[in-house]
Amino acid sequence: MMYTKQHTIKEAVTVSGVGLHTGVDANMTFLPADPNHGIKFQRIDLPNQPIVDADVDYVVDLSRGTTIEHNGARINTVEHTLAALVGLQIDNVMIQLDGPEPPIMDGSSRMFIDALEQVGCVEQNALRNFFEVTESISYKDKERDVEIAALPLDDYRVTVMVDYNSPVLGSQHASLTDINDFKTEIASSRTFCFLHELEMLYKNNLIQGGDLNNAIVIVDRVVEDDELDYLAGLFNKPKVEVKKEGILNNVELRHKNEPARHKLLDVVGDLALAGRPIKAQIMAARPGHAANVAFAKKLKKAMKAEKNSVPLYDPSVKPVLDINEIKDILPHRYPFLLIDRIIHLDGKMVAGIKNVTINEPFFQGHFPGNPVMPGVLQVEAMAQIGGILVLNTVPDPENYTPYFLGIDKCRFRKMVIPGDTIKFKCELTAPIKRGIAKMNGFAYVGNTLVCEAEMTARIVKNS
Repeated sequence: MMYTKQHTIKEAVTVSGVGLHTGVDANMTFLPADPNHGIKFQRIDLPNQPIVDADVDYVVDLSRGTTIEHNGARINTVEHTLAALVGLQIDNVMIQLDGPEPPIMDGSSRMFIDALEQVGCVEQNALRNFFEVTESISYKDKERDVEIAALPLDDYRVTVMVDYNSPVLGSQHASLTDINDFKTEIASSRTFCFLHELEMLYKNNLIQGGDLNNAIVIVDRVVEDDELDYLAGLFNKPKVEVKKEGILNNVELRHKNEPARHKLLDVVGDLALAGRPIKAQIMAARPGHAANVAFAKKLKKAMKAEKNSVPLYDPSVKPVLDINEIKDILPHRYPFLLIDRIIHLDGKMVAGIKNVTINEPFFQGHFPGNPVMPGVLQVEAMAQIGGILVLNTVPDPENYTPYFLGIDKCRFRKMVIPGDTIKFKCELTAPIKRGIAKMNGFAYVGNTLVCEAEMTARIVKNS
């Protein structure tokens, strides 16, 4: 089951080790963060300690891992760290690094999971801003024969299929059907490479911190003794061995399909760079970091387009706030409480529902024989929705009252009549300052815009 509210960790926790690709020792400390902070990295070893958001727009390198860079700071190989956070549904954390790359640990996400669970997570008073895929989103790279798709689903599931044309691995698939199973089914799966890739990686300084304790080397051909001696020197081992075809040093796999599970781990980590928790069925065939990041960019583009979209409303889904919870926040009462449900609420946007019936008192006079909801009441309902959004920024909303200060560019596009269900949406256009909020409001019946306005509101503490 996916959390509905945001989470952070209870206290700081540190892991230490060598970076797989840079070979640099580093300490990485996870710190609690406020709601809506998101996931950020901080290079505390650099002047001014620059911060890098975990954002797909900052990806600069995909050589065997995902590297982000911003403000003059580079973070290599972020995917395993991000996958651990997604797997534990941690939304807000500052990750301080005194080097260029998170420790590779054992080549998986397991040790990050262990460290984070050691300190525990805490629920925060803010809803998670899910991106819910409503229409399929797909990516295809014909040259690499890669396909990734996101299909509508009220949950987060990932299925990965790989085909390495290898007698050792062959075709494999892995699935994650419940995010809560990530730590037991996926997190322990280690990174890997093929023997024929190994020398190229070393020559290009791509795995300076790699050894047989943090990476699986797949041997898919017969290896002579002199090559084994060469590999032993490469890994600073007195001796390495391998069966005719198998895993270098005969390392035991943690799962029969461990490579496929690690590819799934990478998908989860890379897609975290889209910036929001996802509700979708993710299907990936032969994915890699380049394809994952390209797909994450498509998801982020869809997220931006969503801001102008009509709110989705399923009456069978439990609302974020029901009418009794709304009454605990807003001071309005009959006949002036004009909101029935809140169906979305985060730090920047709110959406809610008004069911319009013939029993509304205003229909008695507006107009007899031709009932039409007054435009001023549509705006009032929109303002009440906005009041919920503004009051969500204070820890004790019951002690504040929202006041409607101004309205601009109000337009009424279509009449609202009995039987209509109005879907309202309000979005902040700027950060709230001194209790004053500016927002854009929209009202829809079905997919049709019926009313829109720019509004200003203020919250005042009750005396």
